[in-house]
Amino acid sequence: MSAGDTPDDKDAVARAELIMRLRGQNVASARVLSALERTPRSLFLDAPHKSLAYLDRAAPIDCGQTISQPTIVAMMTEALDVADDHRVLEIGTGSGYQAAVLSRLAGEVYSIERHPRLATTAEERLRVLGLSNVHVRVGDGNAGWPEAAPFDRIIVTAASEAVPQALVEQLSPEGVLVAPVGPEYGPQTLMRCTLENGELVGEELGAVAFVPMRSGVGRL
Repeated sequence: MSAGDTPDDKDAVARAELIMRLRGQNVASARVLSALERTPRSLFLDAPHKSLAYLDRAAPIDCGQTISQPTIVAMMTEALDVADDHRVLEIGTGSGYQAAVLSRLAGEVYSIERHPRLATTAEERLRVLGLSNVHVRVGDGNAGWPEAAPFDRIIVTAASEAVPQALVEQLSPEGVLVAPVGPEYGPQTLMRCTLENGELVGEELGAVAFVPMRSGVGRL
């Protein structure tokens, strides 16, 4: 991938149209909408799926994973309420799209991906966009990134029946964690969580369907 692969004016028009649709779906944060508009989703999809870039639907990526639909990305990002000096931990880099959006809102983004192939591709895409404040590494998301903790915000892009305790311990006292919670085959609920006396207290944001969170590191 090179600078010549960056999206063109037609892509910018498609992004603007997506933002109009998101406004119609009550995404209110101007900062979040701006970050989404400045981030070409098409860059994060392989050639066979680029036609899906600006449809409001999930799309397949490598290693049996998916890129979330724009509405979900917008909802999760808005729920995080990221400030420009925040340190954000993302569990599940995937295509790199969510990390790219967060990079335009936060001070630093730390993103963990269990599949080496996805991590490498995501880093390449982030470099093309010149997003130098995202740090990607291969690892088990259940363990978080303890040496970089605490984090002001944590976002999890795979579902588990309970938020891993390591992530709870790495969230700052005034922090916010957004994650899908529920079994692999549903039902799953998107939760916005804060800490009270060291325990997570959650607010339900709606029903979702995410790939399951796995332990360990993938082979590919």
